[in-house]
Order: sequence, then C-alpha cells, then structure tokens
Amino acid sequence: MTGKAQEKKTAREQTHRWFNIVYSIVIPLVKLVFRIRCRGRENIPQGPAVVCANHSNLLDPLIAAGAFGKRHFMHFIAKRELQNVPIIGKVIELCGVCFVNRGTGDITAMRSMMRYLKNGEKVFIFPEGTRAEEDNMVDAKTGAVRLASKLDVPIVPVYIPRRKHVFGRIDVLIGRPYRVKGSNHDEYESLSDGIMEHIYELRDGKSA
Repeated sequence: MTGKAQEKKTAREQTHRWFNIVYSIVIPLVKLVFRIRCRGRENIPQGPAVVCANHSNLLDPLIAAGAFGKRHFMHFIAKRELQNVPIIGKVIELCGVCFVNRGTGDITAMRSMMRYLKNGEKVFIFPEGTRAEEDNMVDAKTGAVRLASKLDVPIVPVYIPRRKHVFGRIDVLIGRPYRVKGSNHDEYESLSDGIMEHIYELRDGKSA
C-alpha cells in the first residue's frame, strides 16, 4: 500500500471511529424520545449506495441513523450553514458529514460524494433538499440520481414519517435498492421524481 493510500485508509478509519463514538452517545438519547422501529433493514446492500429519504424534521438524520444501525455507516449530506455552528459543526464534520451549498450545484461536494461511493461507502441524501411538511410540497433535486447513474450504484429509498410525537413510535421503512440510468437533465429530473414515488410507495405499503 502506498503512503497516499495508507493516509486515505487512516482517514476513513478515523471518521468511522468518530461516527461510532457520537452514535453511541447521541442515538440512545434520541431513542429515549422516540421509539424508532425499522422495517426492511435486510434491503440495505453491501458496498456503495445512495440512500434517499423524505425530509420534514431536523432530527431526520438521527432517526435514520438509529434505524439503520451503527454498522451501516453513511456519509450524511447537510447544508453548509451547519458547518459554522459552534462545536456541532466540527463534530459532525469529524463524523463524515458532507456539507453542501444549497441551490448552487456544489461541484466540490459532488466530487466528495463521488469519492465516498468509489471507496465503497454509502451517502445519505434528502432529494427534496430541504424540510417539507407535506408530501409533494418540494420538487426533488437531481443530485442523487446523477451520482447513482454516473457511478452505477443502487439507490435505496427510505420513508420517515413526517408526523412525529415525543415518546411516540416512528416506523422507518427501507425499500429495495434499484438502479437508474440517465444521460441528460430531463431524464435526471424524471428519475428524481421517481425516487420520491418509490418513497411514497413505502408509505402506502405498495413496496417493501
């Protein structure tokens, strides 16, 4: 192994260690507030994948992490503003979060996500790009399908209930992975809408 390759391996190992430490502290606290249940964990593929979920609450990334479990490490995508939040920004950066400038076609962030996928890791994206209180309230962005198409990795749809109640049960549903192939903007837009359709099928019990 070359020196550069060893450095990359060490960096990944450090990120995973930070993720495990923070997970062990934070997720048990989240589970004290919400009873998180997960159906479809057997659908999580080995190796790289683009995991996509609907988004309605700031806690959704933590709920998703709790549903997937500690052994399913993922690079979560977050808005750039969170990087500037004292302490929290640095901690989540150490845990492998990828920060994105929303609405700008952030090339640097896309390259980072491509690198993660090429390294055999998973990335977790909210295709809506922002929190939405109602289904179909926000059009899905094309970033997730562009990544999945260009690198030929599966998309894993996930449904997180939009309505959450303290001490209530949250049933997170993980669907079967599928692949997409696009070659132009119109196709990517259609495929992005398809992601949300897969997510809503989980909600409606039409897929598993």
